[in-house]
Amino acid sequence: MTTNFVFEVFDKHINQLIRVFKQCPPEQRKVIPYGFNNNVHWHLGHILFITQYEVLGLSGRPLVLPENYKDFFAFGTRPADWREDPPEWDLLLAQLKELRHYIHELLEDRLTEVVEENFLRAKNISELLYLTSLHLYYHQGVIYGMLKSIKSKTDEVRVTSWNSNF
Repeated sequence: MTTNFVFEVFDKHINQLIRVFKQCPPEQRKVIPYGFNNNVHWHLGHILFITQYEVLGLSGRPLVLPENYKDFFAFGTRPADWREDPPEWDLLLAQLKELRHYIHELLEDRLTEVVEENFLRAKNISELLYLTSLHLYYHQGVIYGMLKSIKSKTDEVRVTSWNSNF
């Protein structure tokens, strides 16, 4: 894969996620819709944490986010288990943008560098970026579904409230 292609795919999915996150009103960020295990705030932190882990960690680079992010956003975590408030929404969004730039700067000339055996089965940094992009794409779909479910439920409550006035 060429450098341009890998980074175009990676950037495309990060940018789409940022747009989706910006569509989520503050009062809906911590709502867990029926049928889902997490809220949109968790997904934002998870994407940030996992992107760091899959790209930097699996390529042997130091992790840059605070250590406690794993307690909030690692695989298997959920808001019901949070013992304290998670990092703020705006901070997480800013860190996602910074992480994207940092990954570009750090790895742009190293995409063919071989990585150790890993659960993604990626052979080099280029494949780590590509597989992480697929993970981002997956979460984008989940978040769209969550927002649609939240909106549907909100509209249902409005309609029910309006009908109950008669």
